Amino acid sequence: MRSRNEEQVIALAAVFQAATLVEQLAREGDVPQSSIEPLLRSVFQQSPDRFDDIYGHAPSQLSVGLKQLRIVVGRDPAGIKPEVTGYALSLLHLERKLRKNGDMMAALGDGINQASRQADHFSVGHENTIAALAGLYQQTLSNLSFRIRVKGNPSYLQNHHTANKVRALLLAGIRAAILWRQVGGRRFHMLVSRKRYLSACDALIDNPNQGES
Repeated sequence: MRSRNEEQVIALAAVFQAATLVEQLAREGDVPQSSIEPLLRSVFQQSPDRFDDIYGHAPSQLSVGLKQLRIVVGRDPAGIKPEVTGYALSLLHLERKLRKNGDMMAALGDGINQASRQADHFSVGHENTIAALAGLYQQTLSNLSFRIRVKGNPSYLQNHHTANKVRALLLAGIRAAILWRQVGGRRFHMLVSRKRYLSACDALIDNPNQGES
């Protein structure tokens, strides 16, 4: 069984993976599909039986996010990417705004149920599914008073498919931020729980099969 600390780290790693992939898409125009799909699948896991059902084998599925989170909580100045950290903190802030809007939460739930039909018919990583999730993000979260502004190469960000991937990943990042709060994560933990988070990151990365239920 996962400890509560491990659950918080896995959820926060998913936030950082979404943020990392958004930054990479904006800068380079492409990211590995294998890094995107675990995040997209998590959006459709609304009532999982077990925590590990959400992301599967977290050390492999969220390796990008775990490594970035380890850099941040370990305060490694050489590895910290300000844009990635900024996107991650913005996702946590946006989740707080969303939590206060019951109507939008309900609309998101309905929209995810509709998008799941696309995922079932095509696949989670298919462009039609990504477009459905991107559209849902635009119809809901883009209308909150706080908006995440993605900076990068305009030629990539103006590409329809790239823009859809960015929005779908931001939606997946919000799902991870909601999960982080559900398992007890709070903003101040980024400071006061830094050593515990770092220890859990090390354990998940260095001993990937430990703690599985």
